[in-house]
Amino acid sequence: MDPFATLGVEARFDLAPSDLERRHRELSRAVHPDRHAAGPTSLRRVALSRAIELNEAYRLLKDPIRRAQKLLELRGVSVAEGQEPKPSGALLMEMMEAREALSEAGHAKDLAAVERLATQMRAREAALLERLTEALDSSDDAGNGRALSLLGELRYTRRFLDEVAAFEEMLLA
Repeated sequence: MDPFATLGVEARFDLAPSDLERRHRELSRAVHPDRHAAGPTSLRRVALSRAIELNEAYRLLKDPIRRAQKLLELRGVSVAEGQEPKPSGALLMEMMEAREALSEAGHAKDLAAVERLATQMRAREAALLERLTEALDSSDDAGNGRALSLLGELRYTRRFLDEVAAFEEMLLA
């Protein structure tokens, strides 16, 4: 399935979330199974199938990691997690130190420290998304390679932010 074609949007990385949501809503209204409730069974099945397809495409494209993966897949680049180039030792050390700081802040119940770490990592995520957009705008092999590497780093960043959310939930409970 090509989620870009399914939603009728250009196959590019820098899609505005609001545009994706609007397009999804428009298409969902048109094919919603309830609109075909009085129709023949075959039409209801087609409508349901189309609605499921639209929802899957929207879920995939609204996630930057999955959207980047799909763009690379459409270019013939293998993107399974673990396929990207090995992360640098510096990145691994940085992430390990950040996780240790997060763990210490969480166990000390220092919500302000957790929030500072989250803010830093969200800024890193934003910068990575910009760099990923640039890499994916280039459709050559070098751009694809940079995109794969950035995708790996983005995965580390997202895992960290998931850990932040768990600590925030624990501290705010």
